[in-house]
Amino acid sequence: MPATERGMMFHMFHMFHMYIPSPSQGVWHLGPVPIRAYALFILAGIFVATWWTRRRWVARGGDPDDVLDVVMWAVPFGIVGGRLYHLITDPELYFTAGKDPIRALYIWDGGLGIWGAVALGIVGALIGCRRKGISLAAFLDAVAPGLILAQAIGRWGNYFNQELYGGPTKLPWALMIDPAHRPAATPNIGLYQPTFLYESLWDVGVAVLLVWAGRRYALHNGRLFALYVAAYTFGRAWVEALRVDHANHFLGLRLNDWTSVIVFVAAVAYLVLHRSRADKSSTPAVEGEPPASDGALLAPDEAPSEEAPSET
Repeated sequence: MPATERGMMFHMFHMFHMYIPSPSQGVWHLGPVPIRAYALFILAGIFVATWWTRRRWVARGGDPDDVLDVVMWAVPFGIVGGRLYHLITDPELYFTAGKDPIRALYIWDGGLGIWGAVALGIVGALIGCRRKGISLAAFLDAVAPGLILAQAIGRWGNYFNQELYGGPTKLPWALMIDPAHRPAATPNIGLYQPTFLYESLWDVGVAVLLVWAGRRYALHNGRLFALYVAAYTFGRAWVEALRVDHANHFLGLRLNDWTSVIVFVAAVAYLVLHRSRADKSSTPAVEGEPPASDGALLAPDEAPSEEAPSET
């Protein structure tokens, strides 16, 4: 087919086909300072998660300042962990012949693995909780809905970077990807599955699930956080299967799929092994758990002695 005829078909297709356009740019400059959409969405997610966690923590009888103190530890650890996971699972993008290793530090270009971010983020939260003398499990239960909502917001940074999309599609909600961001072997049409959108919507659904489950059941001792992990990994597995971006494989599956399977099984096992009689109660609780039943927010070694006299 002549090039001119292919071009006409290409333009006609876009005239009569609905699709989601990609942003024309993801970086704006205020003088010499670049303002990156990816960073803005990450920051917005952190802000929303912190705000919501403070509300939930106060509803459980905690000090709102505790949340800020713990977040100051968890966020830096999470960012480092997210980047390390990306570098460990995809080292060839930075450390092979012809690549520029310094780009391993360019987190604003994308590349924060959620698994590493959550794992090291928990380590940071543990440090913060120990310094404040509060229960890590109680804190994780409080942060779970806000954390998954932060992930939903952060995915829109991938949209502005035109990355992490799925395979070619002609669905009405297909995502237009500019030629500079497409794989080497790509159709001329340039319409792909908007997997960033699928995952963002799934994350919002998980946040709703957590709020409902927290109000419907008494999920203590980190079980609400385990439900977050199980629900997110279940969705991430099918979204990951649609993606066509670079990824290393093991036994035919992307590494992130294997991680999803392993983490999902671990989360479900935690939910089952740590169930209690209180968890089976069908009595709704305020903001997920009644404050009086929350073990308490204090860490075990900080809990008041049962022998202490009551105040009058």
